[in-house]
Formats: sequence, C-alpha cells, structure tokens
Amino acid sequence: MKRLFAGATDTGCVRSANQDSYHIDPEGRFFVVADGMGGHAGGEVASQIAVDSIRACLESLWDVETDVPKLMQDAIDKANQAIINDQMSNPVRSDMGTTVVVLVFRDEQPWFCHIGDSRLYRLRGAKLEQISDDHTWIARAIQTGVVNADDAKSHPWRHMLLQCLGREDLKATSAKEIEWQPGDRFLICSDGLTEELSDDRIAHQLKSIRNCQQAAQALIESAKLRGGRDNITVVIVSNELNPQS
Repeated sequence: MKRLFAGATDTGCVRSANQDSYHIDPEGRFFVVADGMGGHAGGEVASQIAVDSIRACLESLWDVETDVPKLMQDAIDKANQAIINDQMSNPVRSDMGTTVVVLVFRDEQPWFCHIGDSRLYRLRGAKLEQISDDHTWIARAIQTGVVNADDAKSHPWRHMLLQCLGREDLKATSAKEIEWQPGDRFLICSDGLTEELSDDRIAHQLKSIRNCQQAAQALIESAKLRGGRDNITVVIVSNELNPQS
C-alpha cells in the first residue's frame, strides 16, 4: 500500500481574492486546510497564519512529542495565539478568524482535529462519509430539531460559526483517531466546495478519478461550473492498494 496525496485551491468565480490556505507536508505526515474570514486582507492573513503556525509547530515537535492529541492541541493553540497577536498589532484585522482542519499520520494511523466548518470526508467504496462535524449555528439547529436538513441548505444563518481560530474563548479541540482501510480516500475541503456540490457528486468524482491531483482539480472545476461563489480548496489523501496507480 502507498499513501498518495495532492491539493489545489482556487479563488472561484465571484471573489476577488483567495482567503483559503493549505499545506501538504512533502513527506505526507500532515495536511492542513484553513478558510479565513474578516474582510479581504483579514481572511487571507488569518488562514495563512494558521497554516504556517501549525506547520511550524508540527515540524518542530514531530520527533519530540509522541502524544498525538497533545501535539495537535499545541499546534492549534499556537495558531490561535498567533492570530490573536496579529489582531492586537493590527486593529484593522481585529475581527479576522479562520476555520482549520488538520489531518496527521503517525505510524500510518490517521488523526484529525478541526475548528469551524471546513470538512474532512472519507470515501470508502462509493460511500462518502463526513468525519468532521460543523461548528456552526445551523449544524446545532439541525441536531436540536430547530431547523430541518432541507431548510438548512438555504438558511441565511448557515454560515454562522460557533468556533473559529482567532478567539480568546476558543474551546479545547479533541483530536480523534480515524479508521481507514486500503482503497479509502480522505478529502479535506473548504465550504466553497460543499456549498456548490452535493455529497453524491463529490463521491462520484472522487471514486471515478483515481489520480489525486486530477481529482482535486476536477472537483474545483465542477464547483466553479455550479457558480463558484466562494474560494475553493481541496486536499485528497489516498490509501492506494496498488503503489503504481
């Protein structure tokens, strides 16, 4: 078996700037996707700070910290504080923040943690499963029965985050192990993808296009064809049965 991976990002068809950021560790040890908010400059800065800070923390502690949940919590905490420090130094960006998804592989075991509504999915066979849960008002409203799933798709508050990086009151994250098998694929994405494409459409393209880079680009192009109203970022990690595929 061999782990293959690729990523891509696009401004989309409406926005003038890309406030998404992502990082793929060249060795395939970890993957980060962040979707910034807080105005043009603020969103770009927040997501880049998050990605850079998490990358630096994971790289510096990778051979030191063996407790994966602690390693990931430290990375999230450092990213959160780095954004807050920038807010304090630059009041014009005081309301900026960002979502984040972090996927880590330790001894071939995947772990993840996340903040906000960027998502982690697992494709197994033809079934696409959302592994992360959205930290949004609408997700909680669905859970409590205030809003049904159909109405949630067009609800004006569907993008209201309950958590994001760049806040003093950020709750502690919970890193979790994920089961994966030969042939599985992970998808990490910003909501620019999921706002435009249904899970069925995403699953079809993930399954039918085996090359990770081509699949990532095809998903982005499909989202743009549906409107591309937001920035779109896609990272795919594949547990290949055939190392030559």
